[in-house]
Amino acid sequence: MSEVNWYVVHTYSGYENKVKANIEKTIENRHLEDQILEVRVPMEEVVEVKNGTKKQVLRKLFPGYVLINMIMNDDTWYVVRNTRGVTGFVGPGSKPVPLTDEEMVNLGITGGEEKVELDLEVGDAVVVTGGAWKDTTGLIQSINDTKQMVTINVELFGRETPVEISFAEVKKM
Repeated sequence: MSEVNWYVVHTYSGYENKVKANIEKTIENRHLEDQILEVRVPMEEVVEVKNGTKKQVLRKLFPGYVLINMIMNDDTWYVVRNTRGVTGFVGPGSKPVPLTDEEMVNLGITGGEEKVELDLEVGDAVVVTGGAWKDTTGLIQSINDTKQMVTINVELFGRETPVEISFAEVKKM
């Protein structure tokens, strides 16, 4: 069996969800569930302010692109490439290039969702081991297991300011 990778498909702008639906329908009709595993339109939650009111909305992270987790072969290439609204795979010429693991992590998509176990509690003193707040110390104010983040208070311009830090970037003092 060939290797499963994530590929990026370029679509007409505004057709991302139609392309996703069309590919999923084709997968079902042609019984390609074991070859095309997932189709995603990456979205992010943003706060929009219109007429003075704030509103949470979902916005496409990459307008005009769809991510597909699939085994690349002639059948899957043909199905995806000939879907209405698809202009082609991202890559040189007609050869699609899979995303690297590093690119996948940057997109927030990881293979085996690895959870970091934390032996810390609210009120514990921690030191930040990486990122912009490296070597900063603070007390844990809250722990979010779902997002794998802790909130600590750091002193910024003479004020206590809450900052979210990844589990992987903190250690107990």
